[in-house]
Amino acid sequence: MKISADELEPLFDVLPDVVFFVKDTEGRYTHANLTLVRRLGLKQRSDVIGKDVTELFPTTMGGSYAAQDLRVLNGEVIENQLEVHIFANRAPGWCLTCKRPLRSRGKICGVVGISRDLGLPDGRHPVYDRLKRVLAYMQEHYGDGVRIQALAEQAELSIAQFERHFRRVFQLTPQQVLTKLRIEAAMRMLHSDDSVASIGVACGFVDQSAFARQFKATVGMTPRAYRSLAQGQEAMVPA
Repeated sequence: MKISADELEPLFDVLPDVVFFVKDTEGRYTHANLTLVRRLGLKQRSDVIGKDVTELFPTTMGGSYAAQDLRVLNGEVIENQLEVHIFANRAPGWCLTCKRPLRSRGKICGVVGISRDLGLPDGRHPVYDRLKRVLAYMQEHYGDGVRIQALAEQAELSIAQFERHFRRVFQLTPQQVLTKLRIEAAMRMLHSDDSVASIGVACGFVDQSAFARQFKATVGMTPRAYRSLAQGQEAMVPA
């Protein structure tokens, strides 16, 4: 039995921490749950349906999301992409985004996806205390050359065990957490007058190009564009 997007939409309406959407081959929304509508600062679903991301998000972010959709329309599957989402009516927040090509009779006819807010760590996990100590180390040394093997040794686990337990507790891989810490630091520092290049180095990126590439993939805009946007808003750093 197949379930249509029309049937899924009301189910996702009741999930305040999940954004659900379907888009056609032109990138226009055909379905959107009420969580997305509210986070865009809009009142009803019809305010979203028929529009594309460039009409609903700031230009730099909209262009980045459109490019991501194009990859999916060309057949790519995006799984658990760590992103910062900045909506009109809420503080920036971390989420994991999944997108898949929507097919009809074997042909790609659109994009279906969800973005779910990053939840709290599982403090009941048997090795939580060990992983919490590792996380504290990562928070202090995100700007250094942190190696996964060294982190696993701190947790007294093999690399395979460490990565498995780490993802179970924090919902992210160790590398994703390291990226999160670096991008959060960069977002804070971009409120200062420091150069983009020096901020990238301070946050552990090998050069300005790598910093800009990772920042855009995660935040949806370049560091310079984020700095310009942040200048007009009080709170632009994710909680």
